[in-house]
Amino acid sequence: MRKLIFCLIMFSWFKPNAQTNSRAYKVMLEGMYKHSVPTLSCNELKKELNSVVLLDTRAKKEYDVSHLPDARWVGYDDFDLKRVDNLPKSTPIVVYCTVGVRSERVGEKLKAAGFQNVRNLYGSIFEWVNQGNPVVDTQGKPTPKVHAYSRAWGIWLNKGEKVYE
Repeated sequence: MRKLIFCLIMFSWFKPNAQTNSRAYKVMLEGMYKHSVPTLSCNELKKELNSVVLLDTRAKKEYDVSHLPDARWVGYDDFDLKRVDNLPKSTPIVVYCTVGVRSERVGEKLKAAGFQNVRNLYGSIFEWVNQGNPVVDTQGKPTPKVHAYSRAWGIWLNKGEKVYE
């Protein structure tokens, strides 16, 4: 309860870099993020899509359902820096996952490995889809499907077709 009250107080002072419409979602994210990796909003990402490398930090089965166009899968539990060893350390990288927690942890690992321009997509794929942005399947075709991680987390996905398998 103290953590929730703290998050509500912090949220009233701190305006996150995002356009989330749900105050509850914003509070939840602020309570979970460590802010160890800078964030960028979906609108900011849309302006930079052609100049960043997108890294999907979810499980492979989540990525296979859908992912942001041109995103590379790097995983979370089995994340290995070898998956990005072909990228110069100055490469602008945007990491994302379901809501942004796992991607923040991978972003920390990338920063610790010397990557200088790593940012976390605020609200991640849920926020991306909730704002009406496209996701694609493994063939690169647009799809309404989004892996919602679990039924508990799926409440934050307001658009798209939720997949749990």
